[in-house]
Amino acid sequence: MKINKQRKMTSPTQVLKSIGPKLVPFLKTSAVFFVLQSRIEKETWLYLLIKCIPILCLIMFVLLHGMSFSDEYAYSRRIILGLVFSCLGDALLVWPNSHFLYGMVAFGIAHINYVAAFGFKPINLPLGIIMYCTTIAVNSILLRELEGLLLIFVPAYSLLLTTTTWRGIAKVQLFEELWTWTKLCSCIGGISFLISDTILAFNSFYAPIPYGDELVMSTYYLAQLGITLSIVDSKDCYRAEQAKKHQMEGKTETSNVVKTKKIKEH
Repeated sequence: MKINKQRKMTSPTQVLKSIGPKLVPFLKTSAVFFVLQSRIEKETWLYLLIKCIPILCLIMFVLLHGMSFSDEYAYSRRIILGLVFSCLGDALLVWPNSHFLYGMVAFGIAHINYVAAFGFKPINLPLGIIMYCTTIAVNSILLRELEGLLLIFVPAYSLLLTTTTWRGIAKVQLFEELWTWTKLCSCIGGISFLISDTILAFNSFYAPIPYGDELVMSTYYLAQLGITLSIVDSKDCYRAEQAKKHQMEGKTETSNVVKTKKIKEH
């Protein structure tokens, strides 16, 4: 009964009713961005404002779900740090000619926080190998068009981005039925981030892509939304993991006591 109740409470329908209103600011400000982005100059403070506000709304969404320095909020803290540095990266990239590398560093720090949040269990090493090999192949194409510090920064950033995507996908264990809708959100978020930045890279360094800006920003906002939604049941997941850990420790302790008694009897 307890398991069924927990599944019911964490079902997409129940959660949508709970979190839907909190997502309205993000959805509205995203819509405003796409309406106005082609009507105002790119390298302006106004463009920075309409570009960053949706991410600020996601930061507020995380805060509304609770925040403290306790261990059960460690996941949320890492996600919110990722969002903060992403927002900083968004702001810096408004002026790409002078701040592109700084923006890339900010997004690199964001990915480090996302990877720390996602963790490395389960590892799914074959998936990681495939993704890193694909990243190397893509970089081999882009590196021909790069020069200076970009020859270092772009490959380094792409490895961080690939790691975020790998860890987001690895969280979803479909065949073992060890997945939740929030883990699926982090998976979609990671994949969307990879798609967004790949389009951005080719559009910036290789060849113009039709509707490139719209494709980059739509997949980017989807990525940040998916990653943000993964915090919804993070506190419950932490408590469940701790309970399982204590249960295993209890079994180990009991087993050790039994072994000790048997040794004394002999």
